[in-house]
Amino acid sequence: MKIERIAPILTVDDLATAIDEHTGVLGMQVVMDMGWIAFLADGDGRQIGLMTADATAPVNPDVSVFVDDVDGAHAAAVASGVEVVHPLTTEPWGVRRFFYRDSSGQVINVGSHT
Repeated sequence: MKIERIAPILTVDDLATAIDEHTGVLGMQVVMDMGWIAFLADGDGRQIGLMTADATAPVNPDVSVFVDDVDGAHAAAVASGVEVVHPLTTEPWGVRRFFYRDSSGQVINVGSHT
């Protein structure tokens, strides 16, 4: 499995305010804004996510990891015994993903574009 992108995701109270703050301080540009989640990036592709509440999952992830084989990653997660907190799902916005919680309580969103 190949890792394609890793980005931290911050849970925020007000998405528009958070976008203004982080673009103003860091000089990043909005590369995706769905109203409940936005990603900011610099010119070299480094990203940070900002999220109010996940649209379909019961919890917000702490980090997003995109891979070239999300089904394989899901199978590895199940085999390892970690807690899957959002099942493998093809989302309406063109992402196939699942969440797992690690032993320290961090929630990892593992996904792939469909």
